[in-house]
Amino acid sequence: MTFLLQNIGVLQDLLDLSLTALILVRLSRLMKTVLALRILAVLSTLVVGHLLARLLSLHTVRLLFDTFLVSSVVVLAVIFQTDIRRAFAALIRSRAVKDVEMSDLIDELVFAVSGLAQKRIGALIVIERSIQVDSYLAVGTEIDAKVTSELISSIFLPYSPIHDGAVIIQRGKLTRAGCFLPLTQNLEVSKSLGTRHRAAMGLSELVDAVVIVVSEETGTVSVFVGGKKTTNLDPPALGKLLRRLVDQRWLK
Repeated sequence: MTFLLQNIGVLQDLLDLSLTALILVRLSRLMKTVLALRILAVLSTLVVGHLLARLLSLHTVRLLFDTFLVSSVVVLAVIFQTDIRRAFAALIRSRAVKDVEMSDLIDELVFAVSGLAQKRIGALIVIERSIQVDSYLAVGTEIDAKVTSELISSIFLPYSPIHDGAVIIQRGKLTRAGCFLPLTQNLEVSKSLGTRHRAAMGLSELVDAVVIVVSEETGTVSVFVGGKKTTNLDPPALGKLLRRLVDQRWLK
């Protein structure tokens, strides 16, 4: 018993070296036949081995597992380089398509709004963001169509039966038209503010939607967000503001 206690350090070193040799042999055999489906098992073995070596104070074994764990990143990158490249390419394509979709939608909005403003045709356009606006809408006609400048312009023409209400854009589509919005209850708002502007402010005070207004009297373009108005927007300024306010995730 005394002998064992005096030589426990030597025995621990022998166990350390023996386990290291055994692990090297087993891993060399395993890696010759390893398939993609066994990668997870190999990594799990390395992690468990690292934890056990740390628990038992087997420094050489722990160093070995540390080396393998660090190297595994490079090894996996080499093994799955084709899949990784394919995944990144798909991600880039997906992001590019989404960016194009958002850019196209905003371009259509800007073109429609600028055309209506030039003709001094009043318009009210709501772009839903993270908070749904459905419960705040009254009346309205279901449409569910792609957002195009032609469609928006035709809706707000004076002879259109739904030109007085608001157009609603949800998840990248024009879903409703002719909707009535809640008017602002802010007593400090100027009495000269028209019904469309009051409706835009009222909805923006309740939800985080972006609301675009074209004044029928002056042809000026305004955007309401959070009850605040940004006005006298020309087409470039409107496009820049919408790109900042409208995130792709709200168009899904």
